[in-house]
Amino acid sequence: MSSTSPNQQQYRFSRQTHHFGHDHTPNIWERIHIDPWLTLLLLTICFLSLAILYSASTQDMAMVIRQMVSYSIAFTVMFAMAQIPPSIYRLFTPFFYVAGVCLLLLVEIAGEVRMGAQRWISIPGFGSVQPSEFMKLGMPMACAWFLSKRDLPPKITTVVITLIVIMLPVLLIAKEPDLGTSLLVAASGIFVLFLAGLPWWMIGSAIAMMIPLVWAGWQFFMHDYQKQRVLTLLNPESDTLGTGWNITQSKIAIGSGGISGKGYLEGTQSHLHFLPEGHTDFIIAAFSEEFGLIGVCVLLFLYACILMRSLYISLIHKDTYGRLLGGAIAISFFVYVFVNIGMVGGILPVVGVPLPLISYGGTAVITLMAGFGLLMSIYTHNP
Repeated sequence: MSSTSPNQQQYRFSRQTHHFGHDHTPNIWERIHIDPWLTLLLLTICFLSLAILYSASTQDMAMVIRQMVSYSIAFTVMFAMAQIPPSIYRLFTPFFYVAGVCLLLLVEIAGEVRMGAQRWISIPGFGSVQPSEFMKLGMPMACAWFLSKRDLPPKITTVVITLIVIMLPVLLIAKEPDLGTSLLVAASGIFVLFLAGLPWWMIGSAIAMMIPLVWAGWQFFMHDYQKQRVLTLLNPESDTLGTGWNITQSKIAIGSGGISGKGYLEGTQSHLHFLPEGHTDFIIAAFSEEFGLIGVCVLLFLYACILMRSLYISLIHKDTYGRLLGGAIAISFFVYVFVNIGMVGGILPVVGVPLPLISYGGTAVITLMAGFGLLMSIYTHNP
């Protein structure tokens, strides 16, 4: 047998570590902790959004400028959050979750009331904030933090404790009332449970338990206007000039676009103000009217690319916390898109969920980009 000198062993180790990437020299994107492909996709959709918003708002340049400012803040937040390692987020996640619950309690005590809902906290010199938006990130972070410290797949006791963590802020948000946001926040936490390897018999049992819970929610917890939204979904033609007006005009706008659309700035439903909330919740209908099926397919392709890139980032991460959190953020993004388009298309009740990165608004965009900042942190700090 031939002996190997220490120098040869060291050389062999160094040569093998090169193949495992340990002596890889970081490129410019890795040094600034940004994923170029995800950033390019996000920028493309944001530029597309400004063009759509200009038309949907009947060429209101002031609104477009305000949205540009929101995008600037959102990308700054994304870049800043990408610089922080996931280990730091994991360390401070419990404090972030508790702070979010405390803010929701503060909304219940001294929140602003607008249009019959108590959802905002007024900060002197800054404006109003909606704490429920922050829980869209705080919820999956808290669930990922808790489950990453336990054996997976989770046991019954772990699942029960996780559900308690989920339900506390969800009930506070639903009481505002804000049923749409509460369901999205609950979904973001449940996705973490699913990704943690929840057994199928638990999933089946949960679905079976939902039937009496839905009945109880309809009988005792849902407000009259929320029940009316469900009834309108089932039969929008029953009151086309009242509760069915939004969905009826939305379908007209989508159908009139045809294959290629009427052309940019040529939409009539939004420009003549038949389409309600054409620059926010129903902006996809205004977009479909002007760009048709082809334009919608291009937009959905961009969304699909963002989803696949986000899932890829979460799958390659070696840390359980990063994988669970990244996967939940990616699937939550898909749900936001699905719920908005399903709502506008008439297959889901109208719940006031904006179209991600397209609809006009500041808080929702900043929260969403903060989530992508977390994803980039997970990707560029991959151990």
